[in-house]
Amino acid sequence: MCGRYALHSKPEVVALAFGLDAVPPYAARYNIAPTTPVLTVREPGGVREGALLRWGLVPRWAKDPSMGARMNNARAETVAEKPSFREAFRRRRCLIPADGFFEWKPEGGVKQPYYITPSAGGLFAFAGLWEEWQGPEGPLQTCCVVTTDANGPMAAVHERMPVMIEKADWARWLACKPGNDVSGLLHAPQDDAIAIRRVSRAVNNARNDLPQLIEPED
Repeated sequence: MCGRYALHSKPEVVALAFGLDAVPPYAARYNIAPTTPVLTVREPGGVREGALLRWGLVPRWAKDPSMGARMNNARAETVAEKPSFREAFRRRRCLIPADGFFEWKPEGGVKQPYYITPSAGGLFAFAGLWEEWQGPEGPLQTCCVVTTDANGPMAAVHERMPVMIEKADWARWLACKPGNDVSGLLHAPQDDAIAIRRVSRAVNNARNDLPQLIEPED
């Protein structure tokens, strides 16, 4: 699964990496949690753009948006068939830029957080989906992260992990057109592609949002 992550790279760095003219203003964040606005990259109408969407996907057919609170992740194994996600998987895929993400492992009766980054460092992108729900107060745009079985190193912490789309496949993932089968992209990265470090349990509280949260802890 994916329940917290960090994005602290500057907007101009994200814009350059993802081929955007600009991105919506955002502050560096070190403990991003579901139900909050997150930066996404998408191509509605074939034009690439950055957009802030609420994390927690609300399907178009939902009676109210409250179900988004439990829809922050979509499983790669069922995303093409599950009613909550299948239409977005076909028509509204996005990338979610990140610098790293957190996962928890039970240790000594407590949940110990670990921080996972690309082994080479730098920005990467989660596989994401987005939707637009029409409510009485206007449209609500939301998103979720696609997850898959953990690779070897990650499995020592948790059985699931987000799908990390390689940069060479970003354009393919975003191109929501007939005949573009992206199911082959829904896999964990190679074992040597990620680095994992133990971090402070202060990240357990979503209200904490400081650079110290991603520093290694002995």
